[in-house]
Amino acid sequence: MTNEKSRLKAHFSATNIAYMALFTALAFAVSFLEFPIFPAADFLKLDFANVFFMIEGFIFGPVEAIFSIGVKELLCWTKSSTGGVGELANFLMSTAYVIVPSVIYRFKKGKWWVCLYLFLACVVQIGASLLVNRYINFPVFGTLWHFDGVAMFYQLWPFVIYFNIIKSVGISLIVFLIYKPLSRVIRMTDEKVHRKMRRDVALAEAAETKNEAPVSETSHSESAEDGRE
Repeated sequence: MTNEKSRLKAHFSATNIAYMALFTALAFAVSFLEFPIFPAADFLKLDFANVFFMIEGFIFGPVEAIFSIGVKELLCWTKSSTGGVGELANFLMSTAYVIVPSVIYRFKKGKWWVCLYLFLACVVQIGASLLVNRYINFPVFGTLWHFDGVAMFYQLWPFVIYFNIIKSVGISLIVFLIYKPLSRVIRMTDEKVHRKMRRDVALAEAAETKNEAPVSETSHSESAEDGRE
């Protein structure tokens, strides 16, 4: 129980929460810039929110990244026209994209390993997108809007694959280019913040010690006077 609490504290420390809020806000802002690629399947809209979640996963880990994905989709739900179905689908596909690299990056780091992890992320996302669209998006929207969702999926599934290849590969290229410089900046910022906190604590302790010293001397002198009496 104690180990679980300490792990939870490590994931949701003040610094981590601040960075999670930042990455979530950036991803949410980027989601407003979505745009379709294929006129025949204009409901498939490209955005680059997963760039921030993958970088977050590399730097902090899968828990922080998946938590941010969940918060971002809840925010998107407030402006959604899909009744939460699209947000659930996006949550599952974004989680599928970030989960493998953000877990195995803990154990093996390096530029070429990251290439492999991002390739795996693309494969997993493409597979997840087929499952999510086949069993969630098309059937649910078909029921809501009175069309045969399964039949439409089998007509449009090539577009689902092409779209997710373009999306996952594009996002992976951006991540590969910026994740290392960004992680250095975050690490340097963290070190500065921790140094400042340690300095502030040391100054506070020194001031406290200085304030206690006269009190101790006074009590010693009072004890000596009592002894003389």
